[in-house]
Amino acid sequence: MSDVIILGAGIVGVATGIHLLRRGRSVTLIDKNQPGRETSFGNAGIIQREGVRPHAFPRDLAMLMQVGLHLSTAARYEPLALPRLAPALLRYWWESSPEHYRRVVQSYAPLIARSIVTHADLMAQAGPDAEALVSKSGWLLAFRSDKGLRREAEKARQDHDQFGISHRVVEWPELKAMEPDLKGGLAGAIHWTDPWTVRDPGALVTEYFKLFERLGGRFVRGAASGLIQDGAGWAAEVDGTRHGGKQAVIALGPWAPDVLDRLGYRLPLFVKRGYHMHYGTQGGARLNQLILDAEVGYVLAPMARGIRLTTGAEFAMRDAAPTPIQLGRAEHAAKELFPLGERLDPEPWKGARPCTPDMMPIIGKAPRHEGLFVGIGHAHHGFTLGPATGELLAQTMTGEEPAIDVKPFGMERFIGR
Repeated sequence: MSDVIILGAGIVGVATGIHLLRRGRSVTLIDKNQPGRETSFGNAGIIQREGVRPHAFPRDLAMLMQVGLHLSTAARYEPLALPRLAPALLRYWWESSPEHYRRVVQSYAPLIARSIVTHADLMAQAGPDAEALVSKSGWLLAFRSDKGLRREAEKARQDHDQFGISHRVVEWPELKAMEPDLKGGLAGAIHWTDPWTVRDPGALVTEYFKLFERLGGRFVRGAASGLIQDGAGWAAEVDGTRHGGKQAVIALGPWAPDVLDRLGYRLPLFVKRGYHMHYGTQGGARLNQLILDAEVGYVLAPMARGIRLTTGAEFAMRDAAPTPIQLGRAEHAAKELFPLGERLDPEPWKGARPCTPDMMPIIGKAPRHEGLFVGIGHAHHGFTLGPATGELLAQTMTGEEPAIDVKPFGMERFIGR
């Protein structure tokens, strides 16, 4: 028996394991796949220090009409999924009101502030192969309209004044000098200079996992049949073998309800699905920095495998068949700005971002069970917040004072005690 069993070997589970091992706990990590091969693998690869404002439900009528009529690239929905998603989405809309959203940002900002600090900590111990995957030159939030650029520049100025987030406003001539192979069609960009980008997110999680193993962590590959209380501890069965721990952590991302529902925690979780595809370039074109085409809603990121295009949000059931309509639209829009070449993947990658209606993750102790902890619901910021979540969970589980106040992220806000 270990001190702790962790279900889920994405970046949250791996980071939690590392932080617990550092504090002298023995850890067994369980996952049906190799570490970092699911949601942690397919993202845009940004460690979003600037991301103090989580993605709110759109309240702009024009945007809502675009989504409703399936005209938007940034967001789309599957009509058949709406009846099941409606309660969570209605609360998401409510929590996105200006008054509620201001409170969310105030609680969320200290967590985001831990992102670079905690990633840097793990990278330093993981070694040079981890650090070699990272660029520290920020990323570009690009706008096709001058109006959009000026509006975002004012928000960026406010975030600098309130949260200390560094940025530059880059007009088109300078942007063209930074990215010579852009074709045009952009007014300029906000250059967020504090965040880091990663050229292979899955590989970074692999390097963190190697650190986990070097510290003495144990990995069991297989699908756990559930999580049950076992005397004073917890147990999960994998391929007929029971693995126990005095404490347990659920870090299963979008699959967390499969376990939590059975334990009586029916949370208003939902998923935003997303897709990616890798591309070559025409004529040896290069993309130096990650670019988000803000008014269309997709990302182009230079990756080890090529240029990765990642889509916006698709509101659908987690396990429904892929519908990569957004990818086709985004690809068309991206080719207006940059000379993308051939597709390099045999089919689009599909992932599911685990979301909560109030846009904040659930981090901490499960209120109705001793020894049970969760780190889920990170939406668009799971890759960013994995190490920070692991740090907070390990501190909470070992009786340390957490680096920040974890009360705003407690499960109690959804289910009570």
